[in-house]
Amino acid sequence: MIFSVFAQKIAEKLPFLPNKTQVETLNLLGEFLFGQPASALSSDRVFVLRGYAGTGKTSIVGALVKLLNEHKIPVMLMAPTGRAAKVFSSMAGYPAYTIHKSIYRQQKFSVDMEGFQLTENRRQGALFICDEASMISTLNEGSPFGTGNLLDDLIEYVYASQGCRLLLVGDAAQLPPVGQKHSPALDVEKLRGYGLHVMTAELTEVARQQLDSGILYNATHLRQLLMQGLVDALPRVYYKRYPDVKRIDGYELLDALSDSYHREGLDDTIIITRSNARANRFNLGVRNQILEREEELSAGDRLLVVKNNYYWGREFDQLPFIANGDVVTVKRVRSTIELYGFRFAKAEVLLPDYDIETEVIIMLDVLTVDGPSLPVERQQELFMQVAQDYPECRNQRDLYKAIKANPYFNALQVKYAYCVTCHKSQGGQWQDVYLDLGYINPDHLGIDFYRWMYTAFTRARHQLYLVNMSDDMAEDTER
Repeated sequence: MIFSVFAQKIAEKLPFLPNKTQVETLNLLGEFLFGQPASALSSDRVFVLRGYAGTGKTSIVGALVKLLNEHKIPVMLMAPTGRAAKVFSSMAGYPAYTIHKSIYRQQKFSVDMEGFQLTENRRQGALFICDEASMISTLNEGSPFGTGNLLDDLIEYVYASQGCRLLLVGDAAQLPPVGQKHSPALDVEKLRGYGLHVMTAELTEVARQQLDSGILYNATHLRQLLMQGLVDALPRVYYKRYPDVKRIDGYELLDALSDSYHREGLDDTIIITRSNARANRFNLGVRNQILEREEELSAGDRLLVVKNNYYWGREFDQLPFIANGDVVTVKRVRSTIELYGFRFAKAEVLLPDYDIETEVIIMLDVLTVDGPSLPVERQQELFMQVAQDYPECRNQRDLYKAIKANPYFNALQVKYAYCVTCHKSQGGQWQDVYLDLGYINPDHLGIDFYRWMYTAFTRARHQLYLVNMSDDMAEDTER
């Protein structure tokens, strides 16, 4: 049958000999692409490819993309964030874009109202592959994009054109979207609710070439505990025999980080912690004690966007908006100013995940805020102060329109990006990852903590440093 031949051709493009589970997955993918649906009532098919870290998901997708290109079958790679799209592209060897860039277009609904509307899918017979699908949300929190429900809009877009199909790739053990208990895009019953015929495969066996990795050994162990529901005690971490997992204390941290910055660079080194307040302390420590930066904002600083911004970068087609979680590198600080009771900086910045340079206004007050972004009351205060600049506006509609066009009201809200929370790290990978495990409250144990820890472990490509890990988590020998 054609799909079994196609599966064999995918296997030939893998950089390793596939194991039994991988072979079964390749056969299912071949059937998904070329077989007939089980039900005549559901001709639209979706494939959910779930799997542990290190089980070969990305290698299989990369081989699939190469083969589809050879056979002139259109393919589109997507991911929920710019960082995830860049990682996906580098691993698959093919361009990848954010979901928002792929399915939405900016549109004016009236003279003073803009938004992003679902665009027309003009591809026919295309396979859309979405990586890091565990991050796709169904929550509508005032989003200006389509219905506000990203999964709804993605499915509507893909299946609006004849013969198109969707392959969702992800790991259900990772943290789900903020505010949700599970990852809806990996939920088979949820997808069936759209009237789709769902095919699924799950890769559980770590690829043979990865068996010597302590990072993957521990990640797999954490996921097994998750699957068994054994999440009420502190997990044990195995590190003694693995060179890619190292336990360090706070006194060793600065020297280790300095070595990582020298060896891997700032872009490929990250600290992951549990809260915004702890991230602030780590960030200030890095800037003051390692980078020796005295100015509040300096050229070379890496910043993390902490609130979606629809004002800056609008002239770039590949950047519909600067998203919460995007990274910004400061190229030059042009000036600073105090205005409306706030402090701002005009700066030239690079968005490395999109290879875009632009000029923005940055709100300096947010850099060290302990919360996720500018508090609501301060945002309201800024609104009232800016409003005083427009006494000519006679009604609320004109006033809102004027404030919406004010560059200071739209200042980019950012924090330093040397240390981030685990949610902010999702979709990214770094050579060296420093995981803050100090002062863990036993009351916080449970499924969310295990997912947090699993997600953090799987951000590391080369070296994982366990910072201030308690003896209760340390295991000298393997089971």
